[in-house]
Amino acid sequence: MKDHARTVVIGAGIVGASAAYHLADLGEPDVLVLDQGPLFETGGSTTHAPGLAFQTNASRMMCRIAQESVALYAALEHEGQPAWYGVGGIEVAASVARMRELKRRLGFARSYGLEGAELLTPAEAAAQVPLLNPSTILGAYHVPSDGIAKGVRIAAALAGKAEEKGVAFEGGVRVTGFDVRDGRMQGVRTDRGDVECERVLLCAGIWGPSVGALAGVSVPLVAVQHQLVWTDPIPELEGDTREVAHPILRHQDMAMYFRHRQDHYAVGNYKHEPIATPQSELRRPGEDPLMPSLMPFTPNDFDVAEAEAARLLPALKGGMRPADPERSINGMFSFTPDAGSIVGESAEVRGVWLCEAVWVTHAGGFGRHVAEWMVQGEPSIDMAEADANRFYPYMTTPPFVVERGKQQYREVYDIIHPRQQMARPRKLRLSPFYERQVELGAEFVVGAGWERPEWFEANAALVPKDAPWLRRDEWAARFWSPIEGAEHLATRSSAALFDLTAFAKLDVEGPDALAYLERICANRIDRPVGSIVYTAMLTPSGGIRCDLTIARKGEELFRVVTGGGSGRHDLAWMRRQIRDGERLRINERTGSLFALGLWGPNAREILGGLTDADLGNEAFPYMTARYLNVGEVGPVFAQRISYAGELGWELYGQFAMGDRAWELLWGAGRELGLVAAGLGAFDTLRLEKGYRLWGQDLHTEHDPFEAGLGFAVKMDKGVFQGREALAEVLERGSPDKLACVTLDDPRAVVLGKEPIRFDGRVVGYATSAGYGYSVGRCIVYGYLPAELAVPGTPVEVEYFDERLPATVAEDPLWDPKGERLRA
Repeated sequence: MKDHARTVVIGAGIVGASAAYHLADLGEPDVLVLDQGPLFETGGSTTHAPGLAFQTNASRMMCRIAQESVALYAALEHEGQPAWYGVGGIEVAASVARMRELKRRLGFARSYGLEGAELLTPAEAAAQVPLLNPSTILGAYHVPSDGIAKGVRIAAALAGKAEEKGVAFEGGVRVTGFDVRDGRMQGVRTDRGDVECERVLLCAGIWGPSVGALAGVSVPLVAVQHQLVWTDPIPELEGDTREVAHPILRHQDMAMYFRHRQDHYAVGNYKHEPIATPQSELRRPGEDPLMPSLMPFTPNDFDVAEAEAARLLPALKGGMRPADPERSINGMFSFTPDAGSIVGESAEVRGVWLCEAVWVTHAGGFGRHVAEWMVQGEPSIDMAEADANRFYPYMTTPPFVVERGKQQYREVYDIIHPRQQMARPRKLRLSPFYERQVELGAEFVVGAGWERPEWFEANAALVPKDAPWLRRDEWAARFWSPIEGAEHLATRSSAALFDLTAFAKLDVEGPDALAYLERICANRIDRPVGSIVYTAMLTPSGGIRCDLTIARKGEELFRVVTGGGSGRHDLAWMRRQIRDGERLRINERTGSLFALGLWGPNAREILGGLTDADLGNEAFPYMTARYLNVGEVGPVFAQRISYAGELGWELYGQFAMGDRAWELLWGAGRELGLVAAGLGAFDTLRLEKGYRLWGQDLHTEHDPFEAGLGFAVKMDKGVFQGREALAEVLERGSPDKLACVTLDDPRAVVLGKEPIRFDGRVVGYATSAGYGYSVGRCIVYGYLPAELAVPGTPVEVEYFDERLPATVAEDPLWDPKGERLRA
């Protein structure tokens, strides 16, 4: 075995083989791939996975990566046998709710470029799946390009191509430790000797947490058992020797799937309570006759599935208890706290890369993008949803990982509403205002572990009686209250108090802090002390890595504020940008500071009654910050900025004094119409003002000029990351532009991710959507071809397969000159 390589990949299943192949294809062939099992039936999930690849996903990233994976698999073969069978995929609906969900999934396919997707009648579905009883379903959803991926063949085929380029593969090697010095990976220790290396890529599947722990890296996933039964031969398929001919089939109402193979079928079952397997109970190859990623079949868990399978596919009746024990398995797969994959370089140890919790459907694409990230410094698509550094510390604790992983298993085929919240664990992070919010009847949601109000029942009396937005369709009305609209309007007319404690708050300090920030930010940071700057931080290719505000607190001290949801990977990314020898540090202040937004026309009068500071426009202009006292609460760092598009301040102070700050502001503001407002109003206020949301409207695949943020780019300030790419954009022009669209019907509402059509064809999708209570229309943002992103252009927004007339509007819709902000 080689004793040195630039990159060591741990795991030779489909993920590791894909990553190794793509590394070599990108010109980095000095790779050694190790696996504890034999090549390429290593004993991991790849070996037993049935291979069903359904590409449709609510996540644009996951849908696109599935499409990339399928394209890769379709070009592969191993020992004369194909690695991919494009038989198509069918999802059936046995309930009205599921049939409606299939229409929503059709919308995802159209939004994300998954061609050929269509809805089928029961008879049309049965024509494609001959064993299906059409009387048991209401309809179906069909994707012609779905199919079966033969995991072992794919791994072997990719490995063969990688070996041709110089990659080495070794089976039967157990990793026993790592050589980590000064926070950097230096080598791998194995039972067959040590290997010097610059970096390691973990593709260890269900063993990921144990292998990661050897390097001091958290891998928050849990192995959960899932049932699969290969039936006895079916008389209706007698003599069939084909690998697969029928479309793969999902019956999500009962958490089941099916696939044809020769003269029998496979029945997959999630319809049982999750069985989580601790890392200590995972076996290595050779320790047991049973494959290490399998556990003994639990027959009682299959009873419901057996009965339902016989109802849906009557030909299977009586054949789902095969005598051969190897035909009935409990196979283990990886589940994470948020159901996402774990990809990227760890913030805990430099040179440790992860590509974990990746299933067969996405292995080809994720292998490609992690390789791009390692070689080129960034992947070619936005990977924030899978960022290995998105997890806050509490999210990596074993109780949280197990609890959330089990719930993700339960919900794997559920209809998940975009506003749906997790039931547990809850109350993990509480702001100092929590008890007061409970008293006001807060409806809480979870953001980065914080309990955050969505709306307050105390404001119910403010809901108008005759507004067109009081009634919504059943889907749009879920987890929504018209109180959100009342809080929105109260902010515009008087003032509202928003709990912003969940915002990530970072202090960048040191002699090189300014030079560092100028290098990674597109806007000019070198402004007088007390200035606030809104800026994007860019990738080398000019994509938006994050957007945030920076307040200059001193010559060498800067306060960075970013969203709580993105705060963890923003922090990891910013720390990764620090060059060797740069004299600065980044301190996270999120948990030590409260944050309140006091916004609305009466905000100055409310705050002015509690402080001696001059809050006038000349003394305290927009986009400036200073310290002041709020009653006896001090010092409070007040930033004159507003995500609501109204006059107001963000107030930051010591966490322990937060409750008193609320009490004082509440008392001073009640006679002036002050209300407590939640995230529902927070989001719709920003939509009216045209403020972009990172992760939806902004990400690495779009540059600031496309996104309408050119005002926050200072091309003349000198060198900064992404500048050369932006210069090219300015020279050639942007083909797309983020556009504001309003639905023509003032009663209509959409929620986001819906296709946007022009002249019948899909030209974009809704990146953000919500009702603009002040403008009286539902607002949709989406990237459109530049020639269509012109006010007055008629378009359609497709909602559950229904086309709603809409019009491209001015951006922003509210206070376009910013007069209210600067009042």
